[in-house]
Amino acid sequence: MRRINNILRKNRRILAKLNKSGKTKLPRNKLVDEGFNFQYFTNTYTTKGGKVYHFCYDQGYINLENEYYMLVERQEYV
Repeated sequence: MRRINNILRKNRRILAKLNKSGKTKLPRNKLVDEGFNFQYFTNTYTTKGGKVYHFCYDQGYINLENEYYMLVERQEYV
């Protein structure tokens, strides 16, 4: 359990570090270079349009096309 929580915390730190403005688009390899592990997240959010956001606590991301990701920060209404 401790190992998994450490991975989740590391993922959250990476997302927060790269997402200073609250909404950032960047290539997948930028996350991989930082050591991000896509297999671990705390929860998901599916929009009405069927898009799925993955969250590590309050920091999240969505897979866009062409190996790009949009990083977001959880809002109260999400």
